[in-house]
Amino acid sequence: MPKKAIFEGLVYDEYGHPVKTGFIGDAPCYIVDDDGFMRHIPAEDVDRQVWQYMQEQIKGNEDLLSEKAAEMLGQEDIFSMAAIQNQLKNLDAQFDQLANMGIPEESRLYMGMIGFRIVISIHGDVLEVVQPGIVNGSGEE
Repeated sequence: MPKKAIFEGLVYDEYGHPVKTGFIGDAPCYIVDDDGFMRHIPAEDVDRQVWQYMQEQIKGNEDLLSEKAAEMLGQEDIFSMAAIQNQLKNLDAQFDQLANMGIPEESRLYMGMIGFRIVISIHGDVLEVVQPGIVNGSGEE
């Protein structure tokens, strides 16, 4: 069972209000204010939806992403690129590890500063994942 809300500080309700986090027992939750009623949505439900969305964005682009990641790390040898590509192909296995550790606070703050955010409904359905700088199929950002 996850110990943290992975995207804490990056989740907003459908009206643009930041969603708080808390716990029900040991289970992390996103807390959505539904006109005064505080809905506690299991963080794992929301986080898995976002994780699935991110996996879909990566699928089919592992070669290019591993090459660019190796470039950024200054590790452009074939073994480093293969290791990175293997990690990209096994993202399912990494979800639990990320849920236990969470995204480092500095990284979440940076993601928030550049405008990354997740919009959820009052029932915990992910309505939108906003990724600044990502170009959609129509050529618009």
